[in-house]
Amino acid sequence: MSQTTVRWGILAPGRIAAKLATDLALVPDAELVAVGSRDQARAEAFAAAHAPGATAYDDYAALVADPDVDVVYVASPHSLHLEQARLALDAGKHVLCEKPLTLDRATAAELIGSAGDRLLMEAMWSACHPVWRDLAGRLRAGDFGTPHHLSADLSFVADVAPDHRLLNPALGGGALLDIGIYPLTFAHVMLGEAVDLRATGILDDSGQVDLDAAIAGRYPGDVVATLKTSLTSYSPNTATIYTDQGWIEVAGEFHFPPYFTFHRVASRGSAPEPVRFDPPEPIIGIGYGNEVAHVGDCIRQGRTESPWVPHAQTLTILGQIDDLKGQMGSPR
Repeated sequence: MSQTTVRWGILAPGRIAAKLATDLALVPDAELVAVGSRDQARAEAFAAAHAPGATAYDDYAALVADPDVDVVYVASPHSLHLEQARLALDAGKHVLCEKPLTLDRATAAELIGSAGDRLLMEAMWSACHPVWRDLAGRLRAGDFGTPHHLSADLSFVADVAPDHRLLNPALGGGALLDIGIYPLTFAHVMLGEAVDLRATGILDDSGQVDLDAAIAGRYPGDVVATLKTSLTSYSPNTATIYTDQGWIEVAGEFHFPPYFTFHRVASRGSAPEPVRFDPPEPIIGIGYGNEVAHVGDCIRQGRTESPWVPHAQTLTILGQIDDLKGQMGSPR
């Protein structure tokens, strides 16, 4: 690897990969050098759009064998993450794998155990976002008082065919794995590991895919949380943290916010005083760039685990999803 530039290969050039590639181009010392797809024309079109001159492969094994690639970004459907991340690791590459890392905690632990001296990181980009990290640090420092309640929701209408990956149990379908992972991770990053989580929800007609989930949680310090996710309804995709001094409103869609606002309440009945907190460092693109930059830093530092998306966090959230799906009656 070059002393400064981290060279990337993208495995499975789909919609999310395009977003990451767009932001990657904004990151100094990061370069997209190869793209792998099962379709040569698709790989070539993606490379032409995002990194003219990058090598296009119609074979994933050839991509991971490319000596010019330092790290492979696995952007395939959930059910293929284990197989394809392992393929890259076995070829000696570092791996950033889209979330969820695998379909359950047990296989994620197996994959992490096989990574050896390579960096393996789940692509939970929100945990690398400057607004999330600033908010978490200030919350832990007590800047906004003592938190007592957190709420977060992420939902959309999955207007797709029944065999689409979102609704197909064989492909890891369901709201919790695809988008419910964000509210769960937000609560974990802000409050710590949950003490107790209880879920109720709606499954599809097969009884195998969770469509709607409402989660009640208790976190360290006697903080409660209400978390919601859905593939059948829209929501503002917001997050709020309530404290004994006011409330924190995360602006925009909470998983990639532009800023947050603390509404301080001096006393009961008094008008809240809003104070806006902009990120202390630039958001690169829409935020995928911060994740790319962090991966590069980890590789240059010789890390095998990200301090912002540690393996323990990945395993904890997947274990929570395993348990919540079981509570709802869905196969784990």
